[in-house]
Amino acid sequence: MNTERKGVLIVVSGPSGVGKSTLIDRFLAEDGKSAFSVSYTTRKKRPHEEDGTDYYFTDEGTFKALIDQGHFLEWENVHGHFYGTPRSEIMAILKTGKDIILDIDVKGALSIKGQCPASRLIFIEPPSVTELKNRLLLRGEKEIDTRMKRVEEEIALRGQFGYTVLNDDLGKAYTAFRKAIEEIRRQMNGTNNC
Repeated sequence: MNTERKGVLIVVSGPSGVGKSTLIDRFLAEDGKSAFSVSYTTRKKRPHEEDGTDYYFTDEGTFKALIDQGHFLEWENVHGHFYGTPRSEIMAILKTGKDIILDIDVKGALSIKGQCPASRLIFIEPPSVTELKNRLLLRGEKEIDTRMKRVEEEIALRGQFGYTVLNDDLGKAYTAFRKAIEEIRRQMNGTNNC
């Protein structure tokens, strides 16, 4: 029997602007047993983002060719832009024994759960829809109305996630987020992956 630790696929999801990246970045800075999966996207790069670190930025033609090649574990069209999770990168990291954390939309998270039953899902919930809209406005988002139309749909699906973390206070939310990952690790005991 192989007792070597295998990584766990942890999917973090929730509405745009809820604070997923903030929680993930803090966790990864403190944890040496996890890696972040960089997704592909066709949306424009924001000023603070780096290609290959935040996303692999590409054009729609290249993205569609990658779909045809079976490159993605999952992909979605979100707010008119394509996003996809690279299959080979995920599998390579899991085989090293590191857990891998994905930051993807709610539909993509549920798609991964269907393909990888051993994956674990964490939903980050906003304190309110109004607060979420304010956060999006503060960070200068342009497609606010489009994003807000999806919020209620996404929140309605939170019951399909194993864990929900309310992000009304960053310190409390981070403690709950870290606790959820620690519980996932105890439950999985590093024996299963995708």
